[in-house]
Amino acid sequence: MATFDGVPASTAQLAALALTNYGHFTTLRIEEGGGVRGLGPHLDRLVRDCAAVFGAALDPGRVVAYVREAVAGTPGPLNVRVTVFDPALDIGRPAEPAGDPHVLVTVRPAGGLFPPPLRVTARPYRRDVPSVKHVALFGQLALRRAARSAGFDDVLFTEPGPGGATLVSEGCTWNVGFVTADGGVVWPEAAVLPGITMRLLTQARPGALVRPVPVAELPAMRAVFATNAAIGVRAVRAVDGLRFPADDPVLAELRAVYAALPAEPLAN
Repeated sequence: MATFDGVPASTAQLAALALTNYGHFTTLRIEEGGGVRGLGPHLDRLVRDCAAVFGAALDPGRVVAYVREAVAGTPGPLNVRVTVFDPALDIGRPAEPAGDPHVLVTVRPAGGLFPPPLRVTARPYRRDVPSVKHVALFGQLALRRAARSAGFDDVLFTEPGPGGATLVSEGCTWNVGFVTADGGVVWPEAAVLPGITMRLLTQARPGALVRPVPVAELPAMRAVFATNAAIGVRAVRAVDGLRFPADDPVLAELRAVYAALPAEPLAN
């Protein structure tokens, strides 16, 4: 199901997004009761990215109204993607006229909050404008496809660091975190998308560190996990030839912390 500014999307509107591929989005997980963990931060992201991508303001109340209409009568849990784009944008003159963003809402059933562990392979890659959750996903998905063709579940990105070191940055569509030998949590300091789930966990469980994580340090890590709104906290059981436990108690604690977060209602 897809709606455009609250009404069923037309083929022409969807074609404009597909052919131009310029816009930004966020993905919400709506639970059975109709609430969203981190609704406020998701809306803040859309407002911030709309200003960055289009130089335009976005009314978060309008977004909530469109989402509420799109999911009405559909039982959860649901993954709802809110995409902001301008169907009039000309690929040859993207600044003419000034951005007039519209809201596309797509809805699909959500899977379990904590899916089975991942086996990933590390590959060098840095997304364009990593601070913005934009729709240009070709590079990420090409590497995910290559990883899956090679027998892995997904791809973990790395980037060059000082002194010739290779640093871990983020997953294809998720943030990555690490559990150190003493049970601490570390998030990589790198050019990454600041994920909402990562932010919520950091606020709910203070004390995590943000620092560079060299690939060479991975063998010393006790556990590895992935986070985003769709999966919550998902264990990573292997990075290439390195294996990690999926049942580390810190991962269980993080899952419990995330599951206990209050879901904000899509109120009228």
